[in-house]
Amino acid sequence: MFHGRPLIDWTAKLIETLRFLDRAIVSTDHPEIARVANEASLDTPFLRPQEISGDRASDFDVLDHALREMERIDKCTYDIVLMLQPTSPYRKTDQIRQVVDKLIDEDWDSVVTVSVAPLTFHPWKQFKVNDDRLEYFDPAGGKVVARQELFPTYYRNGIAYAVSRDCLIDQKKVIGSVTAPFLIDHEFINIDSHEDFQRGSLMPTPVFGCQTR
Repeated sequence: MFHGRPLIDWTAKLIETLRFLDRAIVSTDHPEIARVANEASLDTPFLRPQEISGDRASDFDVLDHALREMERIDKCTYDIVLMLQPTSPYRKTDQIRQVVDKLIDEDWDSVVTVSVAPLTFHPWKQFKVNDDRLEYFDPAGGKVVARQELFPTYYRNGIAYAVSRDCLIDQKKVIGSVTAPFLIDHEFINIDSHEDFQRGSLMPTPVFGCQTR
């Protein structure tokens, strides 16, 4: 339960605002998750096989399986797959619409939401331990004198992935050969730990609609 609703319910409520979607389904291997998803008005036409479930399942395996299963079940071809993970309850309707529009209008293989990484975590400032010796993760880090020399880096924030069918089927990737970033610059949370969940519970109740800044 997150702000009084099952976490998946926040994604379901957002999906109701995305009128351009032809189909909304949940891929899961767990009957209880499927039940809660159904109560949130999301379909679960199949249970995901064990071999592509669990902590080591890749996004590609999950999306490729879901696309192929839904095309088999619905007897049609879907051109675009939009992945909305339930761990990002603070995404906005217009953000998701813009992500999909960017994919279509600019003919990308995929569009992925990203955020600017703090300079503290810049790859040139990271280290690794090799035989008890501290070494720069990237040797270029040893030449950095001032933080002004660092270029911006970005991380996937889990808010949305829009992927073309060709990218999944032909390239067998979620992040294709030509992938565009979609920058998220407002406060959000991606729930990957108990600490994230607790921090999110102290934030205002998620509201969809227009993007906040």
